Amino acid sequence: MVEAFDLAAKKSLGQHFLLDLNITRKIVRLAGISANDSIMEIGPGPGGLTRALLETGADVTAIERDHRCIAALNELGSHYPNKLTLIEQDALSIDETTLDGAPFRIVANLPYNISTELLVKWLKHAALWRSMTLMFQREVADRILSAPDTKSYGRLSIIAQCASLPERGFDLPARAFTPPPKVASTVVHFEPRPIATETLENLERITRSAFSQRRKMLRTSLKPEFGDRTEQALLAVNATGLQRAAELSPAQYLKLAGSR
Repeated sequence: MVEAFDLAAKKSLGQHFLLDLNITRKIVRLAGISANDSIMEIGPGPGGLTRALLETGADVTAIERDHRCIAALNELGSHYPNKLTLIEQDALSIDETTLDGAPFRIVANLPYNISTELLVKWLKHAALWRSMTLMFQREVADRILSAPDTKSYGRLSIIAQCASLPERGFDLPARAFTPPPKVASTVVHFEPRPIATETLENLERITRSAFSQRRKMLRTSLKPEFGDRTEQALLAVNATGLQRAAELSPAQYLKLAGSR
């Protein structure tokens, strides 16, 4: 597809095409896709992963902002009548809740420059998805999966682990992509963990305050959120004001958000 339609990955769009059908089929198996499942794919590019998705008999909605890729995707879709819906739009601006087919299984080799923003966007809309199987830079995957009191543990770890059940799928070397990125990649699979919208909003604010002053004690960094109740709120989740942001678990932050 890349050569036939004269497609070259654009650095400005964070494109690194994944064309090896053995790897894309492995991603699809990890996602647990069955015939007639409703799939949303972001940034299909020339359709390497899209082909593996369509092979299952699933109904695929693909969102692609790069007009150069549309002809290649239409050609691919012609081999799977009525199974591929193309939307030519920026994934950051689209309102996925208006699309037919929800709740989706979201499966994507995400553009790395917007992967975190997209993930947080979807975590806020639990009714949108049944599962997510997503490719990230390995560094981002490590942040998502990190345990408390480790170097990469932070806001993304907490929000992802409170709003979902993320599991590491497998790693991929840079050479698996065209062109190769400068970093290794990791596929992460997410199952939903229901969380109230208000609680998630509180969680975002609390973790922003806590980690914006990561080295400070929580009795100081969380005071903008809890005021004179800071010490009391921390004691209620078996924490103290002397602890720092990275020492509390996702469960403790979730309980804090619920008491806000």
